[in-house]
Amino acid sequence: MLEPKRTKYRKQQKGRNTGMSKGATSIDFGEYGLRALEAGWITSRQIEAARVAITRHMKRQGKLWFRIFPDKPVTKKPAETRMGKGKGAFDHWVAVVKPGRIICELEGVDEALARECLALASHKLPLKVKFTIREI
Repeated sequence: MLEPKRTKYRKQQKGRNTGMSKGATSIDFGEYGLRALEAGWITSRQIEAARVAITRHMKRQGKLWFRIFPDKPVTKKPAETRMGKGKGAFDHWVAVVKPGRIICELEGVDEALARECLALASHKLPLKVKFTIREI
């Protein structure tokens, strides 16, 4: 699973996930892509599940790029713990996604297969996404 090699700080604040994506809004590497339609967090496990679903369905043909990386640490307090006593321990990594962001891109397969692959991947993701074709 994806995670940063090192970070400056072990814990981060939640932040606010509003507005549209500033970068990665166009397909730059492949021919087909998945565009996020809503804001949210995608965990490293969900990214890996989507990657496995796509590569298995493509049967090792074509090329795949993921344009998101889980670099935000999420903490969690133990179950049945009272409020207070500080921030919880690190739990998992997430990628922050805003609407308009290209999540992954495909190249080297026909459109029908690309639609099937990216549909399988979209079932693994917690956000609404849309199949997108590169504009020339």
